[in-house]
Amino acid sequence: MPSFDIVSEINMHEVQNAVDQAQRELGNRWDFKNVEASFELADKQVTVGAEQEFQVEQMIDMLRMAFAKRQLDLRALKEEKESRSGKLVRRHFSLREGIDQPTAKDLVKRIKESKIKVQASIQGDKLRVTGKKRDELQETIALLRAAELDIPLQFDNFRD
Repeated sequence: MPSFDIVSEINMHEVQNAVDQAQRELGNRWDFKNVEASFELADKQVTVGAEQEFQVEQMIDMLRMAFAKRQLDLRALKEEKESRSGKLVRRHFSLREGIDQPTAKDLVKRIKESKIKVQASIQGDKLRVTGKKRDELQETIALLRAAELDIPLQFDNFRD
């Protein structure tokens, strides 16, 4: 019986490259000369820090551009909190991986409401979709790609 998995993963090596690229661009910009500003990646969390709020906003745009150049989905970045310490303003972004339970239930509900003859089952942080025909599975993939979701989805492990 044909099946495929729906996952939400992010390539951490490419994330590291994007953060490094944004840090290099920060060093090349004249408006950040003699300014204490940096990008940090640790434990699936990106921290953007600078002296002024508007500088942090510019740095976030630089980070988003670096993500786009590396073909990383921007929906994987989730803004967590803002912190101030001394003269530094920091913004923290977590990297989303895996499909959480409420989102998984929503995806299963969308698949069932579409009346496509497939079965979706939640397996930890991924979903497995099985059906009798390959066309029905491809129809399901097209349905989920067209949906407006707040997490990036990948479709892998397609078995015929």
